[in-house]
Amino acid sequence: MFNFSKKAKEDPKDLKEVIDYLKKVESNMSELSRELENLKEASKFSVQKVGMVRFSPYKEVGGDQSFSIALLDADNSGIVISSLFSRTDNRVYGKPIVNGQSKYLLSEEEKQAIEKANNPQSLNNVNGKN
Repeated sequence: MFNFSKKAKEDPKDLKEVIDYLKKVESNMSELSRELENLKEASKFSVQKVGMVRFSPYKEVGGDQSFSIALLDADNSGIVISSLFSRTDNRVYGKPIVNGQSKYLLSEEEKQAIEKANNPQSLNNVNGKN
């Protein structure tokens, strides 16, 4: 886009050339600032927060092979996906999240995943037991 480290072919000869150059820099900076604002606005809708909880929903299956994962944007909207693993099958559920809430009943693990997504310090801890 812009190469600020690239030196002009010739040094300015007089004050008019310096002023012209500064006007170009100002114009480029304004354009760069507008583009940055556009990127910031667009990024609000991308996944920015992730929280995951592993657990065992059934007594006969250990190893915390089931999980709930929350994928949220800047406004805490997105989805929570849960996978329930048993010896005979695996069930996967998805629930929409709008402003941190769902119109569907959330399990405790799904609530924990949403909470972890909003707590950046929990990134190192994926167990539901803390």
